[in-house]
Amino acid sequence: MRNWSSISRLLIFFGAVVVTTDAFSAARPEPPPFNEVRDLIRTNAAGLTPAEFNRASIEGLLAKLETRAWILDDPQAAVPTRDTNTVTLAASALFDDQYGYLRISRVGAELPQQFTRALTQMAATNTLKGLAIDLRFADGTDYAAAAAVADHFIPRGQKLFEWSGGTANSHDKTNAFRGPVTVLVNHFTAGAAEALAAVLRETDVALIIGTNTAGLASATKDFPLSNGQTLRVATQPLKLANGGELLSLKPDILVEVSPDDERAYFVDAYRMLPRSGFEGSNTNVVSLSITNKGPRRRINEAELVRMSREGIDPDEEAKSSRPATPGKPVIADPALARAVDLLKALAIVRHTRY
Repeated sequence: MRNWSSISRLLIFFGAVVVTTDAFSAARPEPPPFNEVRDLIRTNAAGLTPAEFNRASIEGLLAKLETRAWILDDPQAAVPTRDTNTVTLAASALFDDQYGYLRISRVGAELPQQFTRALTQMAATNTLKGLAIDLRFADGTDYAAAAAVADHFIPRGQKLFEWSGGTANSHDKTNAFRGPVTVLVNHFTAGAAEALAAVLRETDVALIIGTNTAGLASATKDFPLSNGQTLRVATQPLKLANGGELLSLKPDILVEVSPDDERAYFVDAYRMLPRSGFEGSNTNVVSLSITNKGPRRRINEAELVRMSREGIDPDEEAKSSRPATPGKPVIADPALARAVDLLKALAIVRHTRY
C-alpha cells in the first residue's frame, strides 16, 4: 500500500515551491528593450566579432520563439529535420481480436476515405472494443481532412477548430464510433496530425500517449533571406473550439521512446530490441519484463480495474498467479503496449458501468 501521508507532504512541498516561484517571477521587472541590450553587448563585449554576435542573436531569438519561427534550407520542407511521408494510412492491425490499430503517416486529402474504409472493414468482421490511432511521425497540412477523420468519433454537430481555411465542424450522426480510443504521438507529430490528436482529446473521445508534439499546427508564411535560406513564420495558430491556441500538445500519459526504436517497432511491434531506448515510465519497464521476474507476472490496467471491482488484492494476485503462458506474443513497443492496456481497462469500465 502506498504511503499517502508521504505523498501528501511531497505535494504540499511542491505546491509551496510553485507558489514561491510564481511570487518570485511576479516580482521580477519587465525585461529591458531588446535594442538597448543588443547595442550595449555589441559595443562593449570583448572579443566578440560581428559574425559571432549576429549568429548568437539569431539563434537565441529563434530558440526562444521555438515553433513560432524557424529557418529552412529547403523552403519546400514542411517541418525541419523531418522525413517526408508519401502515404496517408500506413498500417492497420488487430490486437487480441478486439482492439484495432490504425497508423497514419500523413494527414492528406486521401486520408478520410482510406480511414473510413479501414475502420469499416475492421468493424465488419470483429467486435471492436477499442481503437488505437498512431500519429507518431505523422504530419500534413490538410486540416479539413483532420476534421473529417475526427468526425467519425463525434456523434453530434459541433465546432472543432478554426484555421486559415475556415472553421471545421462535426456533424450529427447515429453511427459514430463509441468505443474507447487512444492516440499515440511523439516529437515529430506535426501540423494537421496535431490538430487531429487535439480534437479527439478536446471532445473527450481519446487519451493521448507519448511525448510532446512538434507544435506546428498553424498557418505559415515564408520569407526569402539574403543568404538563400528561408524564414518560416507561424502567422496564424490553429484555434480549438474552446478558444485556446494549439501549440505543442502535451500527452495525458508520458511514454518516451527513442525515434530509432519507434521506427523499429513499426516494422515489428513484438520485437524485443537489444537495447530499449525509452524513458520515463516505470509501468512500461514492467510490461517488458514479464519473462525475467520469476513467478510474478505483469498486471495491466485492465486487470487492475477488474480486481478493484471484485475486491481482489493485486499484490496477492500477482504472487499467486502463474507466469504468463509461454509463447504468447507480447507487445514490445512501450507506447503501443500502454495504449492497448488502457483500451482494455476502459472497455471493462464501460462494460460494468452501462
